Amino acid sequence: MLSIVIPVLNEVHTLPSVLVAVSKVLPAVEKEILLVDDGSVDGTREWIKACFPGEWRQASPLELGKDGSLVPGSASTAAPITVRAFFHERNQGKGAGLNTGLRAATGEVVVIQDADLEYDPTDWAVMYDLIVNRKVAQVVYGSRFKGRRIGRARFISVPQVAANWLISTLFALFYWKRLSDIEVCYKMFTKEVKNTLNVTCADFGCEIQMSAQIVRARRWKICEVPIGYRGRTSEEGKKINWRDGIKALWYLLRFRFCSPGLSPGSGIQRPAS
Repeated sequence: MLSIVIPVLNEVHTLPSVLVAVSKVLPAVEKEILLVDDGSVDGTREWIKACFPGEWRQASPLELGKDGSLVPGSASTAAPITVRAFFHERNQGKGAGLNTGLRAATGEVVVIQDADLEYDPTDWAVMYDLIVNRKVAQVVYGSRFKGRRIGRARFISVPQVAANWLISTLFALFYWKRLSDIEVCYKMFTKEVKNTLNVTCADFGCEIQMSAQIVRARRWKICEVPIGYRGRTSEEGKKINWRDGIKALWYLLRFRFCSPGLSPGSGIQRPAS
């Protein structure tokens, strides 16, 4: 089963389309969608509760109804889809949403999906194949930079490109592991890897923390694949900003020279509280 962790904050206009898209990818694979609403105030929370009042399960892809609700699609498939929703009483940050979703995930493979339309879930097919069928990796990162080289990824600005390049370059210097796109949303990994992660960083620093935990464990084979990307502006709902970029530089140092918070048995022991 594939567990799809989707942190959500004020995405009532994009979340329905995202759920339709992810339900149609890898149709032969059983999927578990974990929605974590992080204190939305734009109607997202109410929409989720109306569509998924309890654990929701069906054996066909989702479609959008005329009233904006989700309805079973006409195409039948043997692989069931389960949706479970979780709600934070107040906004805590993407890392907090990931922590809730990862703890609840039960699939043999886990992937992270944003609740906007910047990423294309069809890219999961290659990532999933590397882990499950070819068995050449336990962790697969998408790379917007590699996708950009083949015309599939569009960043919103030169500063966004420069900031992401700098963070990934510094990560390579500090952690002795070259990954071209540390801040990318698309990270897919096995349940075994998931069980070693301990996301304590509540904000966007979670991307660096997870990468630090994965690399410093020195146990996992990591691959990268080109992915599509269509960046959003702040006017369109983009939440990360230049302040998060400055904080990322601190997190690079913090998780390199301090414990990155790995779970016991993952290669680096977490200090006792």
